[in-house]
Amino acid sequence: MSSRSLFLPLLLLTTGLPALAQQPVLPSRRETTEKPQSKPQTEKPETVAPAPPLTLAEAIRLGVESNYAIRVSKQDVRIAENNVTRGNAGQLPVVNGNFVRNFNRNDIRQKFGTFDAAGNPTPARVVNGGTNNQLNANVAATWTIFDGLGMFIAYERLQALEEGQQQLTRATIEETVAAISDAYFVVVRESGKINSFEEALKIGQARIDLTQARVDVGVSAKVEVLTARVDYNADRSALIQQQEALKTAKINLNELLGRAPGLDFQPQDSIVVSRDLERDAVLAAIRQNNPRLRQALINTTITTYDRRLVRASRFPQVGLTTGYGLNRNINNAAFAGTLLTTSTNRNIGLNYGVVASVPIFDGFNKNRQEQNARITEEQTQLQLDQLQLQLDADAEQAYAQYQNRLALLELEESNILLARENVAIALERYRLGLLTPLVLREAQRTQLQAETRLLDIRYQAKQAEIILRRLSSGLVQTSEAQP
Repeated sequence: MSSRSLFLPLLLLTTGLPALAQQPVLPSRRETTEKPQSKPQTEKPETVAPAPPLTLAEAIRLGVESNYAIRVSKQDVRIAENNVTRGNAGQLPVVNGNFVRNFNRNDIRQKFGTFDAAGNPTPARVVNGGTNNQLNANVAATWTIFDGLGMFIAYERLQALEEGQQQLTRATIEETVAAISDAYFVVVRESGKINSFEEALKIGQARIDLTQARVDVGVSAKVEVLTARVDYNADRSALIQQQEALKTAKINLNELLGRAPGLDFQPQDSIVVSRDLERDAVLAAIRQNNPRLRQALINTTITTYDRRLVRASRFPQVGLTTGYGLNRNINNAAFAGTLLTTSTNRNIGLNYGVVASVPIFDGFNKNRQEQNARITEEQTQLQLDQLQLQLDADAEQAYAQYQNRLALLELEESNILLARENVAIALERYRLGLLTPLVLREAQRTQLQAETRLLDIRYQAKQAEIILRRLSSGLVQTSEAQP
């Protein structure tokens, strides 16, 4: 063998990757002997089209402004606020104006039971088509001044209902913000996996280029190139599937943001996990700040007001009434002796008085209502205790996941460095002909799995952190949560 033939394979194996890197093109079944054509390895694979950037803060702002669940809940707060009035509680007088105008046309026959001097019966008086019209206009007012203090209890109950609705809206906002944050980091995770698959494709392309160079100089069999290209296509297939997962994640986030599902964007924030959450502090914050828990506590107060209202209904009710009215009656078929004439009656003036109602017996309904109110009061207390237990259990579970994922995260962050170094060494040894394609492929697969595990564990740790912050009402500031 000549020195030139020995120098050529050595030159090809030691030449830099940019000079040899080519994008493989699968040969057709008819042209199996054609050499693959490719594009430079350093060119980034075209996977995701450029899209407008979106930060987590911007996503949360859009969600709070546009999310339909939040908007509906804010409308419920407005209704609750409108209901808190003295008049709705029955503390203010009720004034009504009344107006009645009647017209009558009657045939009248007036018969007497008297007799004249001759002993004959008095003739009847007959009017055909006699008219009559009445006018009644008045202003009447009623004012309950005592009802067993029920009106004051009702007003406090309305205030409690408003506060409860505000807590429900705050819970809706915090849960939506948590869902938006979770969905945003899902997009970040899936985008990271896209990058991992792109890096795997670069390694696969380098393997194809090196193997093809060996085949060209006759030091490797063509089956190695075909195997490398099959592995490359497998990675491309996985990348395409990952693109679908990314698209689905973006659709889910857009739905939470209340905008068009197909709107594309590029996440700008990475997943950064806080490592300073403490179990006792989280549990204490849940008992003090959790809006669902506070709403349940308010519900127990509302049921107490309901029981007090039933008790207040046992007392007498005293009210004041007054009015000012006009009553006019014009009768065109009146008789003055034996003469048919028109009479007009008119009454105008003020009336006032006191109205009292004392409940005596109603078939024991008040007893039944009060018993049911007490049962409901006990029921809401049980629901409060159950919710407290559920929140504690959720917090314990989330904190356990949080601690576990932090430990795994530390392990995987060090492991990914080893995996990347291993691939770099394996690729260099493969370039020098000291490593088989199977070992290089295994190193490549190991790195991809390590990248995926790291992204999943980092997301799971962030997910646990979001749950803990949501349970302790730490995702939204008080001023931001007010509708």
